[in-house]
Amino acid sequence: MALSDNIRTYFDGTWHDGNLPVIRAADHVAWLGSQVFDGARKFQGVMPDLEGHCHRLLRSAEAMGMVPKIAGDDIVEIVREGVATYADDAELYIRPMMWATESTPGIIDIDPDSTAFSVCIETLPMPKPEGFSLTVAPYCRPRQDMALTEAKAGSLYANNGRIMAWARARGFSNALSLDIDGNVAETASTNVFTVKDGVVFTPVPNGCFLNGLTRQRVIGLLRADGIEVQEVKMTVADFETADEMFCTGNIAKVMPVETFQERQLGTGPVTKRARDLYWDFALSA
Repeated sequence: MALSDNIRTYFDGTWHDGNLPVIRAADHVAWLGSQVFDGARKFQGVMPDLEGHCHRLLRSAEAMGMVPKIAGDDIVEIVREGVATYADDAELYIRPMMWATESTPGIIDIDPDSTAFSVCIETLPMPKPEGFSLTVAPYCRPRQDMALTEAKAGSLYANNGRIMAWARARGFSNALSLDIDGNVAETASTNVFTVKDGVVFTPVPNGCFLNGLTRQRVIGLLRADGIEVQEVKMTVADFETADEMFCTGNIAKVMPVETFQERQLGTGPVTKRARDLYWDFALSA
């Protein structure tokens, strides 16, 4: 899915039209990847969990070793200011980000006080909840002692990108990735859930993937609705025998998995309920 040219960028204290260049060739991030980001959504006039996304950016920056120069609540207000320049019915992808511009004398590590900040807002329609398919990728998520898995860091997404490319080259929308012990972690871009006999199952966070904000929200909504949700170790075999499957993430929020490998699943009643609960929450927030 291509991103629209309808972009606005916040940088150096003001909003700019278009995809503004914000990173210089010699900045630490340009050659050593010290960037963190977060994502939020605006659709049907609402921005669910915006505060959570903005504050998580700070936690990611601190995990990377940066010293943020702006508070989470201030990021929220900047985002609201930028969103107000779009039409009320615009569907937007909102990406605040931070990165390091300077190195220490060690060259490789960042100067913690060289943190830069920007927000990019782009028009991006919500994906339709149909036709989504999953396979299983041969690539694993790194363990937390191998990579900065506690941050939503751009440097982690090269691995996610090859998982997605591998899946799409084989005719699938996305793919499950495993941890190094062979358990299912997530997909290339979302957390993942199965349903078996009316019970919802999802991989328990073990440090190798993010416990997504939308994941947490959906678990809470399902449990409040009386639906049992279990966070457990899961293998591919659990997905092969599932009655239903769905993914959660910022781009689509709750996406039914209609096809897993060669199995046709469609959209089951629990998946539909999860999606309805999320939209009810979002529109009433």
